[in-house]
Amino acid sequence: MLSSRIVLKRGGKGEAEKPFWISYADLMTALMVLFLVTMSVTLLAVTKQVSEAERLKAERDREITELLKRVQVAASKYPGIKVDAERNVIDFGDKAHFDKNSSGLKPQQQRLLRSFVPEVLTIARDPLGQKWLKQIVVEGFSSPEGDYLYNLNLSLQRSQRVLCVLLAKPPADEMPMSQAELEQVRDLFLVGGYSFNAAKSSYEDSRRVELRLEFLGIAEHRPSNTGAARGNFGSCALGAN
Repeated sequence: MLSSRIVLKRGGKGEAEKPFWISYADLMTALMVLFLVTMSVTLLAVTKQVSEAERLKAERDREITELLKRVQVAASKYPGIKVDAERNVIDFGDKAHFDKNSSGLKPQQQRLLRSFVPEVLTIARDPLGQKWLKQIVVEGFSSPEGDYLYNLNLSLQRSQRVLCVLLAKPPADEMPMSQAELEQVRDLFLVGGYSFNAAKSSYEDSRRVELRLEFLGIAEHRPSNTGAARGNFGSCALGAN
């Protein structure tokens, strides 16, 4: 019987001495791949955030444009009132001009304000208005005659007079605003005076008031008046001065 021999094959000396650890080149390759994957994920996240921000901005711009269009439709019922969509301003033209050195509004001007402003309040109460309209600034202006500080005070009186007209009890032949509308005027409207900083080509056109609509930014919320002392509306002298 032939005996079989088992032959053990020994590896060469060079093979036995090969290092077990990963080579430096392989390690650097792995780190590079990991870096590229991390950067790709980061760039994807940043791109997604930018795209979302652009989407929100486009949505805001579109909805504010829609709001201004609604105000334009309301203004079209009153000849002389225009909406400047570039400046977000309601321009009353000669319907809200003042006499020299006067902050008084004529009866027909008062009637116009009390008819038009409730339509703006209705727009402010709709979903888009509640979402974006921050406040309405009544801006008074004066002509470039006389002293700056005198005209600054006069322009403030002119913007204040608009609030006085809106909050005063109207004549018997006019429909008064509801208590909710009066509160809405108090919450939304602010007054500001600009002396003759924004004078127009003629003195008469410079003596005016405008309504500037201010809108909330993305993720901005209207300040809450909850808990604030309200007080009475008070009254103003609506004479010619």
